[in-house]
Amino acid sequence: MVGRERADALRDGSAGDGGDLGRYLRAFLAVRSRVAEDTLARLVTEGIGQYIILGAGLDTFAYRNPYPRLAVFEVDHPATQSWKRRRLEDEGLEPSGALRYVPVDFERQSLGEELERAGFRAESGAFFSWLGVTPYLAEEAVLATLAYVASVTAAGGGIVFDYGLPPTSLGPVQRLAFETMAARVRAAGEPWRTFFEPAVLSRRLHAAGFARVEDLSGAELNRRYFDARTDGLRVGGLGRIVLALTPKPAGPAPS
Repeated sequence: MVGRERADALRDGSAGDGGDLGRYLRAFLAVRSRVAEDTLARLVTEGIGQYIILGAGLDTFAYRNPYPRLAVFEVDHPATQSWKRRRLEDEGLEPSGALRYVPVDFERQSLGEELERAGFRAESGAFFSWLGVTPYLAEEAVLATLAYVASVTAAGGGIVFDYGLPPTSLGPVQRLAFETMAARVRAAGEPWRTFFEPAVLSRRLHAAGFARVEDLSGAELNRRYFDARTDGLRVGGLGRIVLALTPKPAGPAPS
């Protein structure tokens, strides 16, 4: 997906590893996808048949999807999605199941309308993945999207997303790491805009209609996914991952 030259540079080390900060970041990028796909696997067994990847970018799930009956919707900006599809064609990669591309310019189009146009059905339940996006959006846009997801997953499902803590709540070492990363994304023209305090975010998610909210800190992610490793790979404490799930309605009472 990144191209053969870049892949070779990553393998032989010539691309550089970014030091400790780079390793923390790569671990976080990997584990957030693991959390999303572990949750999806459980929800599929409960009958969820739609998986919506918001801001899909270079996400590869649709090209290794093990669930024959799962419909996958990749939502992204039209230009980004076109570039990705060209990369897929260049590498001869095909989706392994039902995949629907949903190009959406969020400044001009409605996410709900475009999903419906692509065949999304709220009455069937759905699970949304929204990774690596919320820090770059205005808080109002983040909360509006979360409210929309809650409204269309009343039949079961929910969302997984990651977010950043406010710099004022970080310790000295974390604050230094934050400033380094913030400078990088700012220089790339994509500054971080929105942060949340966990307790405040949890209240807002419950108010939006989510029944269960699980907010995973770096310490909890390390305990679940990295404690058994022998190479010292771990995540830092700048980012957190949230699972916000809606209840699946109970079936009719037996007569």
